[in-house]
Amino acid sequence: MTLELFLVVAGALFSVGLFGALTQQSIVMLMMGLELMLGGIILAAAALWHYAAPASTDGQVLIVLAVTVMAVEMAIGFAIVTALFRAREVDMTDEAAELKG
Repeated sequence: MTLELFLVVAGALFSVGLFGALTQQSIVMLMMGLELMLGGIILAAAALWHYAAPASTDGQVLIVLAVTVMAVEMAIGFAIVTALFRAREVDMTDEAAELKG
């Protein structure tokens, strides 16, 4: 497979995630859009690293670390959203913005 194909797929993932993050009002859907955007960035980084230095394992370790951090960040985000929903029954971004005051 060529680098261009990986970059096109990564760009498509990022674009779909950006569209989802900008158009959705549900907090969970917003987080899913952000997850797709991060997945596209990680795919592009992994493809570039593979084609730049195929014998090096540094890129693989960095990508695994990034995916692990992304999973932990999303787990914490979903825990916060769940706690927010249980406490105040808020599941939309405009309702969550009213909690500042």
